Amino acid sequence: MMFSAQGSSRNHCSLLAVLCGGKVSDNKQKQPVSDDKPRYPFPELSSSGRLEVQLLNNPSIDEFRRVFESFEPNIVYLQGEQIADSEEIGSLFLGDVDLSTPEALCGVFGSTFPTTVYLEIPNGVKLAEGLHSKGVPYVIYWKNTFSRYVACHFRQALLSVIQSSCSHTWDAFQFANASFRLYCVRNNNIVSSNSQKQSIKPGPHLLGEPPKIDVSQPEVDMQEQEDSPENLPAVKIYDDDVTMRFLVCGSPCTLDAVLLGSLEDGLNALLSIEIRGSKLHNRASAPPPPLQAGTFSRGVVTMRCDFSTCSSAHISLLVSGSAQTCFNDQLLENHIKNELIEKSQLVHAQSSSEESKLPSSEPRRSTSIACGASVFEVCMKVPTWASQVLRQLAPDVSYRSLVMLGIASIQGLSVASFEKDDAERLLFFCKKLSKDPLLGSSLISRTPSWLVPPSPSRKRPEPYKDTKSLNCTIMEGVNGLTRPKINVAAMRPIPHTQRHKMLPFSGFSEAERYDGDQGKVNLPLAPVKQPAPVTHRKALSSSYQAQQIISLNPLPLKKHGCGRAPIQVCSEEEFLRDVMQFLIFRGHTRLVPQGGLAEFPDAILNAKRLDLFNLYREVVSRGGFNVGNGINWKGQVFSKMRNHTLTNRMTGVGNTLKRHYETYLLEYELAHDDVDGECCLLCHSSAAGDWVNCGVCDEWAHFGCDRRQGLGAFKDYAKTDGLEYVCPHCSISSFKKKAAKTMNGY
Repeated sequence: MMFSAQGSSRNHCSLLAVLCGGKVSDNKQKQPVSDDKPRYPFPELSSSGRLEVQLLNNPSIDEFRRVFESFEPNIVYLQGEQIADSEEIGSLFLGDVDLSTPEALCGVFGSTFPTTVYLEIPNGVKLAEGLHSKGVPYVIYWKNTFSRYVACHFRQALLSVIQSSCSHTWDAFQFANASFRLYCVRNNNIVSSNSQKQSIKPGPHLLGEPPKIDVSQPEVDMQEQEDSPENLPAVKIYDDDVTMRFLVCGSPCTLDAVLLGSLEDGLNALLSIEIRGSKLHNRASAPPPPLQAGTFSRGVVTMRCDFSTCSSAHISLLVSGSAQTCFNDQLLENHIKNELIEKSQLVHAQSSSEESKLPSSEPRRSTSIACGASVFEVCMKVPTWASQVLRQLAPDVSYRSLVMLGIASIQGLSVASFEKDDAERLLFFCKKLSKDPLLGSSLISRTPSWLVPPSPSRKRPEPYKDTKSLNCTIMEGVNGLTRPKINVAAMRPIPHTQRHKMLPFSGFSEAERYDGDQGKVNLPLAPVKQPAPVTHRKALSSSYQAQQIISLNPLPLKKHGCGRAPIQVCSEEEFLRDVMQFLIFRGHTRLVPQGGLAEFPDAILNAKRLDLFNLYREVVSRGGFNVGNGINWKGQVFSKMRNHTLTNRMTGVGNTLKRHYETYLLEYELAHDDVDGECCLLCHSSAAGDWVNCGVCDEWAHFGCDRRQGLGAFKDYAKTDGLEYVCPHCSISSFKKKAAKTMNGY
């Protein structure tokens, strides 16, 4: 379950925090202050971001019930008693009532339970199992005793990710647990001195089932899936991995398995949160990857999908899959989420290959990175889309999740939400590791080179003593003195961190989507072959070329089942009504205007409403959208539409027509039997090519299949006012008739 409510409060999460035996300020007074133990600034429990907090200090049972029923929180946080002169946390009390038994604790809630309960008490296994059995979906608890420092770190990590993103309990816990292992388990700061000998696995635990993404096919598509000739994959995502450099707050240390594994799990949890709450905004056909295009089977289509993630980062993904999946927005979105979250580990850590040695000088600390705290470098392999998400989240001041993993910089870009108190809290757990005498001999991670000052033996050149070393050729006077003017072009440039180019987010408004006059909103279209030159027409008849032009029409969608007349005799009003009903049936209500048939389609071309009727009839009569550039969109199709004028000066009208056809009519075409199934009268194939229509018999042929001498170029016949094409059969018949008339004396 997501940490959010439905309706207007969808972007907010409510937390009821119950503190037993003391106020929050007591924590600050109890902590010892000395040189040996760094200060630990306890954060206050307060509303922030999308997290709304209601705080109760040592309430009675009646007061708790009254606030719980009125506030209706998503999460209830129950903190045990603060033991005087001790770092440990004690049992749970409400007023004078001891809640150490499952029956007593469950009785406090009555008949209504929250989505998540967090028990910050030692040995809370039985209480957690009791709450879970009563109907609480998710319960977070501790099996052992623990100090209030590690409990505060885990709680802060959990609340940071909740206040930053609309997250699921499962993902939020995985992230907080990774942060706990990174700073508490790795530095042996887990339990108090009285609990060192416990054999129980330290740390918090979660009761509850992981969330599942629904990728089942709709009922209307089940029969179609069974009738498919091939078992096509749902979706496949094409994305390369890139190496990213992270600067992590902490003392220089060995990059061991615990550190790398914790960072991997934490980043995987953050990316899972972003994808689980993402939304598909736009999809368009796109060319397949060049090296894999030949491996595609019949029925596989390729789409470029634009997503906005849970925290409003924009990414673009290239995916392929069956037509049933790719033409259903919700199903495509769910399959992509499932593929990214369930079937792959997104982040992989890389061990440093550099020599294990300490830097020769003190690290240079920057106030823009971790507020001047010490950092070390970690390299990670992440998908390209994940690198885009992380780079967009780093400058966001309200995004606090990266801070709890100690990440202060991503690929040279500092994390804006990092504060001084955050650095102090994180470095508090590194005190034991920094005192390790063996650290110098086993150090793998050293301070990045750009944070290390020059060696002390290096001397800066003095321009007054040696002007030649600076390549200075111009002298200028200042107050009577002569000094060299530095030739800037001769100086070495300052090296910059290589940044990966981000793919643009191709989302656009509804007005831009359908404004055909602009011609500037370019969507990726399926690649098609350009018309072959006249001198190379014979190459089309070779066996190799014949294999290349095999039709790759996608599988037809489930038939619409409409009762309209065939497209040859169907009226325009009947056709447009059927298209509107089909788009609504397929879930594309955004394409249907509120004004209904009078305003459909909501697209303008050449200062007129788009003529969908004639556009569809002309395309299906030429073999359908799959023919691509084999159809002369500007010369043959546009000239038959009401949008055409004799003085037309539109540029790129062919691409505009294909874009509008793909938006409104492509799925409609695949769900109907309107495409003319006739083949080329010369090669008897329906493969893509340069189609021409005979002006005598009205049959279609590939222009490249006609090898007669004296023919012009394809563009001469494809023009609106161009030459009239006459096929070889009609030419021979006309010649015989003409010869017979001549022989008879006429």
